[in-house]
Amino acid sequence: MLKDMLFVIPAKDHSRDRLKEIFKEHPEVKFVTLVGLDMGGNATDEKIPVDLFLEDFDKFMSQGVQTDGSSVVLPKIATLNNAKVDIIPDPDVNWYVDHNWSYMDEETGLPLGTLRIPAFLVHNDTNKVGSRVVLKEAVNAFKRDIVEMIRQNPYVLEHLPIDSADDIEEVILTSATELEFWVKTPEEDANGEQLSTSQVLKDQYWKRLIGPVRTAMEHTLLILDQYGFGVEMGHKEVGGAKAQMSHSGNFEHIMEQLEIDWKYADAIQAADNERNVKYIVKDIFRLHGLDVTFKAKPVADVAGSGEHTHMGVAARLKNGKMVSLFAAVDPTKEFMNPIGFGALMGILKNYEIMNPFVTATNDALNRLKPGFEAPVCIVTSLGHEANVPSRNRTVLVGLIRDAKNPLATRFELRSPNPKSDTYLVLAAGIMAMLDGIEAALKAGKTPTDLERSISKKFGEDDFYLEKYRAYRTEKNVFTDFTQDERDKFFGRAPATVWENICAFDKYPDKLSVLNRDNVMTPLCLESYKAATIAQWATELRNRLVPDAMDLVRECKMRHDRYECTDLDEMRWTKIKHMRAELGQNDIGRDCLLSRLANALDAEDYDTASDLQIEMQDKLQELSQNYILYLRNLL
Repeated sequence: MLKDMLFVIPAKDHSRDRLKEIFKEHPEVKFVTLVGLDMGGNATDEKIPVDLFLEDFDKFMSQGVQTDGSSVVLPKIATLNNAKVDIIPDPDVNWYVDHNWSYMDEETGLPLGTLRIPAFLVHNDTNKVGSRVVLKEAVNAFKRDIVEMIRQNPYVLEHLPIDSADDIEEVILTSATELEFWVKTPEEDANGEQLSTSQVLKDQYWKRLIGPVRTAMEHTLLILDQYGFGVEMGHKEVGGAKAQMSHSGNFEHIMEQLEIDWKYADAIQAADNERNVKYIVKDIFRLHGLDVTFKAKPVADVAGSGEHTHMGVAARLKNGKMVSLFAAVDPTKEFMNPIGFGALMGILKNYEIMNPFVTATNDALNRLKPGFEAPVCIVTSLGHEANVPSRNRTVLVGLIRDAKNPLATRFELRSPNPKSDTYLVLAAGIMAMLDGIEAALKAGKTPTDLERSISKKFGEDDFYLEKYRAYRTEKNVFTDFTQDERDKFFGRAPATVWENICAFDKYPDKLSVLNRDNVMTPLCLESYKAATIAQWATELRNRLVPDAMDLVRECKMRHDRYECTDLDEMRWTKIKHMRAELGQNDIGRDCLLSRLANALDAEDYDTASDLQIEMQDKLQELSQNYILYLRNLL
C-alpha cells in the first residue's frame, strides 16, 4: 500500500500544472491545509478541497486564506480591533501529505490525505508574524551578515578551506532534532517508584522492543522513510518499565520512553520536518492502541523527554564543494576555527535571552533538574583534547566533531524538549551565534585565543565573555560541583517561567542581539512575552493549583489507631500540619495555595512565582513524607 501513496511534494513540483498531474495520480488526497504558526507555536489547520485550491491556485499562493486575531496567538499584534491575519503558503520547502489512517478513500482504498503546506502569517497585508517568519528572517540575516564579516576580516580565511569570501555561493544553516517521547497503554497510571528503579538500573535503555510498541515503532519508521526524512534509528530510551502480558496474550501496563532520530536539513526545513514527524508518531502509535505524550516531564522523579537540537553552518562554494564554517583546518590541533568558536561563545553569552524560547512551560522547567541527564547550567564542553574528540553529556551545549568528516562539526543544545518551539529556538540560536562570530572576528582572534577565552576562569577578564562567569568544563557538572558552585560559576538557572521570561527585561543589552536586522522586533518580543506569561499563569491557576489540592486531599490518614506505632502517629501529625499549610484556610490565615491563586488573580507575578517555588518544594516534601508513612503501615 505504501508504494501507492503520496507522501511529499518537493519545492520543484509546486507549479499549478505539476500539482494537477500529482492530484490526478493521487485522488485519495482530497484536501489542502495552509499551516501557519503563531507566537505560541500553534499551527493553523483548515480543510480546503483540492479542486478549489487548484481552481484559485494563484490567489491562494499570493493571498492565502484569512483568519483573525482571535484564532491565533499574536497578542499585542492582532488585537480585536485590528485582527486581519492572512495565511500565505511557503513555496520553497517540502509540502507533506497528512494521512487519515482511520478513514480509507472509497475510490482508491488508501487513507484519505490532506496536503499540509507550511505557511507564513501576515498581519494587515504587510507585517509577517509568527515563529516561522522569525526563523526565516534569522536565517536570511545570518547568511547575509556572515559573508560580509568574512569579507571585512580576511584573516579568518587562514583558518578556512576557502580562498575568498567571493568563492561562497551559499551559506547553509543545518539542524536536526532528537525526538524523545513516552508511550503507554490508555488510562495507565505511572508507578513512580517502579519507573525510578528501572531508570537507575538502566534495564530499559537500548533494550529490544516487544509487543505493540515494537509494531508501532517499526510501522512509524517505515512511514517516516516514505517522507524522505532520512530516518537514522528508533530505540528505547532510559525511562520505562517492563510491560506485563495478560492471560489473553496481550501486553498491558505499557509505559516506555522512546527516541527517533533522522537526518539533517537546512534550518527551516528541519523545523518543518520535526513538526510533521510528531504528527506521524502520534497517529501511528494511536493506530496501535498506544497513547503518546511529548511532555517534557510526564512522570515525576523519572527522566523527562528532551529534544536535543543540533546546529551547524556550512558553505557551498561556487566550484560545488561543501565546507564547514565551524571546523578547524587541522582538527588534530584545534577544536574549531574562529567562526566556530565565536558562534559557541555567542550562544553561551546570550543564553539568558535564548532560554525563554527553549524553556517556556512549567513542564519544561520540571525536566531541568540535577540527576536526570538534563542540563542545569550555562556551560560547554569542547573535549579533553583536540586530537581525541570526546563528549560530556552534563553540559548545556556540547561540541560534536568527527576528524574524518569536518561537515559533522556542530553544536548540540541539550536543553530543548519536544514542546519547545523549534523555529524560535533555532532563530534565537542563530542570532546569538552571529553576535559571537562578529565579536571574535572584529577582535582578530585566532583559535588559540578563543580557546583561552572560552576556558577562562571565574573572575578573569575577557574581550567578550563576562568576567564573573566560567563557560567551559570537562568535568561532570552534576557531581563535581555543588549547587552553590554551579550558581556562582555558571549562573543561577530560572526556577519558574516568570523568572525565565523576565530575562527580556533583565538583560536589555543581550536582547538587542535578537533585535539585530529587525529579526525579532520589540513588538514581536512583547507578543511572545505576553503569550508565554498568559500560558504560564493560566496553567498554574487552573491546572497546577487544583492538581496540588488533589494531592493534598489524597494524603489521608490510613493507619488504624489500634495497630499503629508511635512513629506512625508522629509521621501523620507532621503530614497533617503540612496539608493544612498547603491547602486549608483558617480564620486570619490563607493557605499557600490560596495565596498563590490570589496572587495570580491580581497579576502579582513576582509573588506568584515565589509561591510557585514554595508550593513545589512543599508538595515534594509532602509526597516523600507520605510515602514513608505508608511504608510502615501493616
